[in-house]
Amino acid sequence: MKRILIAALSLCPLPAMAHGLHDSGTFLAGALHPVGGLDHVLAMIAVGLLAAQLTGRALWALPVTFVTAMLLGGAVGAAGLPFPLVEPMILASIVILGVLVALACPLPLPALVAMVALFGGAHGWAHGAEGPATGLALYALGFAGATAALHLVGIALGRGLPALALRGLGAGAAVAGLALVVV
Repeated sequence: MKRILIAALSLCPLPAMAHGLHDSGTFLAGALHPVGGLDHVLAMIAVGLLAAQLTGRALWALPVTFVTAMLLGGAVGAAGLPFPLVEPMILASIVILGVLVALACPLPLPALVAMVALFGGAHGWAHGAEGPATGLALYALGFAGATAALHLVGIALGRGLPALALRGLGAGAAVAGLALVVV
C-alpha cells in the first residue's frame, strides 16, 4: 500500500516545473501537461479506478479507449478544429466518472467505452489545442504516457483498496470535480 501511495504522490501536479516547457514540442512537456492540472489528474485516475472496479475486459478497454480517443482529440485540437463545450465536458468527466465509482454502478461496457471515448477526446482536444506549434508527435507521446501512468495509478489504487475506500475515492473525485466547476 505504501508503494501505491508513493507512486500516486510522485505523479502529483508540479505546475512550477511545467512553466517554460508548455510551448516546447518535447516528450517532457507533453508528460508534464496532464499532471499539471487537477482536472486532468482526477479524470484520468478515475478512469483507472472505474476499470479496476469493473475488472475483466474493462480493466484494459477503458484506459486504452481513453488514451486512443485523447490522441485523436489532440490531433483535432492541434488542427484548430472546434470542440464545443470542451471545458464543461472535462469537468463533467470528473464528476460522472467519480459518481460511477462511488456508486459502484456497473453500466454495460459498450456504454462505458463510448462515454470514456467522449471524455478522452475532450481531454485530448485541450492538450492538442494548448500544445506546441512544432514537435507535436513527441509532445503527444509524452501526454499519452503520462495519461497511461495516471490510469495505472487508478488501477493500482482500485486493486489495492477495499471496496468502500474505492467508492470513497470516487465520491472524492466527484466532489472535487464539482468544486472545480464553482472555481
